[in-house]
Amino acid sequence: MDADAILAALFTEQGRTDPYPFYTALHELGRISSVTPAAASYVAVVNGYDQVDQVLRDPAFLKQPGRADWEEHPVLAVLQRSMMFSNPPEHAHRRKVFQQVFTPRRVAELEPKIHQIVGKLLDRMAELGDGGAPVDFISEFAYPLPTQVVGELLGIPLDDLGWFRERVERIDAYLDLAGKTPEILAAADAAATELSEYYAGLIAQRRADPLDDLVSALVQAMDAGDEPLTDPELVSNLVVLFNASFVTTINLLGNGLPPLLARPDLVEALPGDAALASACVEEVLRYDSSVQFLARAASVDTVVGELPIVAGSNVLLLLGAANRDPRRYPDPDAFDPSRPDIKPVSFGAGAHYCLGAALSRAEGRIAFQGLFERFPSLSLATEPVRSEQFLLRGYSEIPVVLNAS
Repeated sequence: MDADAILAALFTEQGRTDPYPFYTALHELGRISSVTPAAASYVAVVNGYDQVDQVLRDPAFLKQPGRADWEEHPVLAVLQRSMMFSNPPEHAHRRKVFQQVFTPRRVAELEPKIHQIVGKLLDRMAELGDGGAPVDFISEFAYPLPTQVVGELLGIPLDDLGWFRERVERIDAYLDLAGKTPEILAAADAAATELSEYYAGLIAQRRADPLDDLVSALVQAMDAGDEPLTDPELVSNLVVLFNASFVTTINLLGNGLPPLLARPDLVEALPGDAALASACVEEVLRYDSSVQFLARAASVDTVVGELPIVAGSNVLLLLGAANRDPRRYPDPDAFDPSRPDIKPVSFGAGAHYCLGAALSRAEGRIAFQGLFERFPSLSLATEPVRSEQFLLRGYSEIPVVLNAS
């Protein structure tokens, strides 16, 4: 198959379920391939590790411009005003204020709370799985853990968190390439409106009565005049931060469970070995990335690999393929946390490197250690069920049997 055919196959049900054979086919063609713009909105697909990393770090490559009517759609307005979807100079000032308060120290201070949440969720799983009853790992652990952690970070009451899921899922559905229908856009618009109203209320509360949470710290930094961030920009960034902070971690936990269960030696060693747990998290990120692709637009004429890219052209960056580039990782289809120098591009690179990467890694490390300490004989009850999205790759269900000691 040529690159056009491979790219077309990727965005089918077969490709969504298992994109890795198609990535292998792309690697056989090279590290970057031109594609027909009429068949896709891109002039090239980038699959080599070094080339994906190059584009992510190159300031000449920008986020794709939003639709001309973005101000007419609440979800597009939220995305456009967020640091994740903006370009310089807006991106820098939006990100800077978050970097001032979302620090490594704040992440480290959250770790005792993460341990506490993990313990309570494992207790709940033990109740549900008593007597050998199957328990859905996604709904009972992988979803509530990052949701409660980001709720703790932002200061969102626990009782409010259940309200978020359906609204967040509507926005994520729009972000997927298959989600650009009028119906999905309308549902995402409604969700963005409701979430924006919620965060506007939360900002007002924290301005009047600050607490020890991220929203209070952001409001204080804004009101001190340190950075020209507006309330609408803060609202948009909180909407996107919540989505990004927990969806990728859900998929990190879900994507990591099956390959770990296939390695009983790792399951046995994980509880007492924090370094191994961290290595397993990195290998999960490499082996089955939560985010499979990104797109960038060239702002000037440039070259990626040996392929010229004309200014104004879009390129598709396959993060999942880069993480399995055989030139970077020998035997890339093997799950091997002992492999040296694991540096996946799953959280991006350069100016848009994921702000919550350290928090997601901490959650994964603590979760996998706690899970297998509590349930060392945990096993799959039935075949896991993949979600319908390709951009955010994960499972919708992973039924497990605990067999707790």
